[in-house]
Amino acid sequence: MTQHQVDLAIIGAGSGNTLLTDYWDDKQVAIAEKGPFGGTCLNVGCIPTKMFVRPAELARTPVEAQRLNVSLPEGSADWPAIRDRIFSRIDPIAQNGYEYRDQSPNVRVIAEEVTLDGTHGLRTAQGTSISAEQLVIAAGSRAVIPDIEGCDLPGVHTSDTVMRLERLPERIVIVGGGFIACEFAAIFSGLGSRTTQLVRRQHLMRHMDTEIRDAFNAEAPKYWNVERNTETQRITKNADGTLEVHTSAGTHTADIVLVATGRKPNTDLIGAQQAGLDLHQDGRLVVDEYQRVLRGGQPVPGLYALGDICSTEQLKHVANYEARVVAHNLQHPHALRANSNRAVPAAVFTHPELAQIGLTEQEAVQRIGRQNVSTKTQMVGDTAYGWALEDQTGLFKVVADRRDGSILGAHVMGYQASNLIQPVVMAMNLGIDAYTAARGQYWIHPALMEVTENALLGLDVPQGQDAPL
Repeated sequence: MTQHQVDLAIIGAGSGNTLLTDYWDDKQVAIAEKGPFGGTCLNVGCIPTKMFVRPAELARTPVEAQRLNVSLPEGSADWPAIRDRIFSRIDPIAQNGYEYRDQSPNVRVIAEEVTLDGTHGLRTAQGTSISAEQLVIAAGSRAVIPDIEGCDLPGVHTSDTVMRLERLPERIVIVGGGFIACEFAAIFSGLGSRTTQLVRRQHLMRHMDTEIRDAFNAEAPKYWNVERNTETQRITKNADGTLEVHTSAGTHTADIVLVATGRKPNTDLIGAQQAGLDLHQDGRLVVDEYQRVLRGGQPVPGLYALGDICSTEQLKHVANYEARVVAHNLQHPHALRANSNRAVPAAVFTHPELAQIGLTEQEAVQRIGRQNVSTKTQMVGDTAYGWALEDQTGLFKVVADRRDGSILGAHVMGYQASNLIQPVVMAMNLGIDAYTAARGQYWIHPALMEVTENALLGLDVPQGQDAPL
């Protein structure tokens, strides 16, 4: 058995890879990553999916243009060219990331699966043992494979594999109703696949604010087939190589099937339970406000976690923020900084696009009472740029505390939703009340951002004697 002692060991080369600042140049570091460098976001998540979203949106242009009395010729999507353009950019980044670390004289790269050896050690299947003064677990998550007969058949994919298909499927069935399923439904339907989405319950995106959820559930079926209250029972293979998806409501023939029913933390793969670490019911590591991992209810000094393996939000911007917290605390163990627990925004790049931050209206009412909640829903089509778009469905909803004007949440559906919400994200995180956010700055007229301005101005909240005019 080969043994090594290091100052810092890291499991995972996604956001975990960003921990290696100049501080570590004269220290010994080990970083374990069984897959490509860059983690979920770069290789199978946020970045490649959004690089598919843009072509899918462009492919819808002829339909969108009809609203504006413009006739455009129907186009076609060159799937292999789109795929190769995307991964010819992404794959070298992952490879270069590995080579850069592997060539660093003070960094030992372990390109295989590891398990925890106590709270400050790692062990590989090949017999290498690493003992570390400080250790960070950033091992991420993986796609859930549902307990459905036939999920192991060729042609059944997860988000990890579906973007590298040889050709665009003529027919695709997507199992799931959350953000991954809805993004891929928009991608494949936009590029020309006959798309069917199977949802166990009544609603797509059921955790969103009710008003936005209902609006999206009315819009999505205009672009692809949505079957609700449908239990997927099994998947079988036909003689011609196609797949048959058997549900409680009937069957669907497909060239491929995408199962997109969520992701699970990789705590089981690294032996977190065997190491005695505390786990949430869903398998995530339990951490304190300093991102220290708990064992027996107590934080383990020098043991940290970040990203999907411990966070409720499986979001890259959350993992990056937690990495900054951990990076500081690794270097300053006697002056720890806490996670601010700031309001976390999220976007779903489906069609129409969705974005949200903070409390839904229902959550706000439960927290502070109906009499203290003010909401405003601004239709995109009621603004000047909305007229230019001929938008009939987009909406921006903001939720605030009627007593002091503090913004509690915002929820958006429509064109550029992820950008429209950003002023509210800034206001919430910087403690700016709704009226000051609306009147304390210029808003370019007649830009689409006036949707956000008008939503904030429509709230029933205090203005104050010294409020901006």
